[in-house]
Amino acid sequence: MSKTLSHVSIVVPDLEAAIETMRTVHGLTSGPIAENKQQGVRLAYIDLGNSKIELMQPLNPDSPVGRFLAKNPRGGMHHVCFGVDEVAAETDGLKQKGLRVLGDGKPAYNVHGQQIAFVHPADFFGALLELEQKSADPAAVSGIHHGS
Repeated sequence: MSKTLSHVSIVVPDLEAAIETMRTVHGLTSGPIAENKQQGVRLAYIDLGNSKIELMQPLNPDSPVGRFLAKNPRGGMHHVCFGVDEVAAETDGLKQKGLRVLGDGKPAYNVHGQQIAFVHPADFFGALLELEQKSADPAAVSGIHHGS
């Protein structure tokens, strides 16, 4: 099964300010702001060609990203994401090897309709690992809002 680096995700307290900093300081532009209510975040991607930086701001303080920001008020590195051919097959294989896949077992999706799953940080050198299916499920994007 092939894997690629999809993105590195950074939680920020103010998404618009972070996008502006990326533009003025680093000369990088973002795509549109989107909301993923299932994951409880507003986000924007900075495209680097072969990978992306995902900037995330929580929609509410009770979400996993909201709790992360409460512990890290200035924001910080949240996770690394691998693109994989099939999330279900990848997570099944990791579980067979004793790794912990987070969540309630229901499929989760990103703003592009790609199925995602997360691996416990203790099972990936202390970093949260996201697995993202390389192809999208068009039916999954119904809960996604693009624009600010």
